[in-house]
Amino acid sequence: MSNSIHQNNQSPEAGLTAASRLFAVLRALADTPEGGERVTQLAVRIGLSQPTTHRLLRSLIDEGMVEQDVNTKRYRLSLDLFALAARAQNAGNLRDLVRPALLRLSATLGESLILLARSGFDAICLDRTDGPYPIRTFTGDIGGRVALGVGQGSLAILAFLPDEERDAVISYNMPRLKDFHHYDEVFLRSEIENVRRAGYASRLTGALPGMAAVGVPIFDRSGRVVAAISASTISDRLGPDRLPAVVEILKREAEQVGSRISPFDPVSRNPSQMLR
Repeated sequence: MSNSIHQNNQSPEAGLTAASRLFAVLRALADTPEGGERVTQLAVRIGLSQPTTHRLLRSLIDEGMVEQDVNTKRYRLSLDLFALAARAQNAGNLRDLVRPALLRLSATLGESLILLARSGFDAICLDRTDGPYPIRTFTGDIGGRVALGVGQGSLAILAFLPDEERDAVISYNMPRLKDFHHYDEVFLRSEIENVRRAGYASRLTGALPGMAAVGVPIFDRSGRVVAAISASTISDRLGPDRLPAVVEILKREAEQVGSRISPFDPVSRNPSQMLR
């Protein structure tokens, strides 16, 4: 009788193998926003005690599969884990994946096409194809950077970041945007809402006289924004009569590319490594 009572009062941890506990932690973190999760909340989600959860997290950190943000103390999956999964899936290089789309778009639209990806608080130019019209861009040539929020491709990325992450980028970047006289936080947030409603970024700001651009986000298979394709041209070629058709073509290519981007691809999370 006493044994029966004891077994019925066992904790949820009883009967779980060490491996199943570790995988429970990994699966829970995989379903957690990019900002990560605190140990107390994680323990509740997976039904383990806080000390056990903390011990498992420390083991995963020792193996390089989990990392802890030094500021927020939240836990998240590490790049090493994504790299491991990417090797298993033979994930493709983001620039190589998008290159055929850039070439098709350049031929179809007759404009300059730029591939931008997020790199911290910046957008970095991973690739570009030049059209027949001489243009200037904020990022310049391949490898150039610009603060997230400057330029249409960069704005398209910023607009679709998770709310908490987007707020952190805006807070960090506002002092960096002083050189762009048309930017203040109210204006930037208004532009972001416009982009989120429309699904693309396009505005004749006058920051680069005579130039115009339209940018659409690229989402990976998990729905996370990882990059943007931007078409840049002279302003006369991106008026209201032509803009909708250009947007539709860009969106179609972005969707096709995004469906092939693995959420475990470490390059999409650290695009600057492609430029080394």
